[in-house]
Amino acid sequence: MAQEVSEYLSQNPRVAAWVEALRCEGETDKHWRHRREFLLRNAGDLAPAGDGAADAKSRQLQQLISFSMAWANHVFLGCRYSQKVMDKILSMAEGIKVTDAPIHTTRDELVAKKG
Repeated sequence: MAQEVSEYLSQNPRVAAWVEALRCEGETDKHWRHRREFLLRNAGDLAPAGDGAADAKSRQLQQLISFSMAWANHVFLGCRYSQKVMDKILSMAEGIKVTDAPIHTTRDELVAKKG
């Protein structure tokens, strides 16, 4: 999928500039590659189309950015969120293949091992 994303962005420079502006300072290339795919898969009509409706889409964009960060934090850092948020971000990430994510042990798993 990474190849398809790169190809798509090379053919759509306006979208490429838009999504690159969403990258966080200090975000690793690995994290960004996957979070960028999450953003692009879910941006729909939030990506620039030259229609001048950017202000109307601002709230939706902020929500998408938040979901993308929550998903990346879950995958790469092992963070957990409310069940409603987890269901939402996992459904939004369906089909994204992350092969190099770390494996995390939950607190419940640690407690179960000691018991």
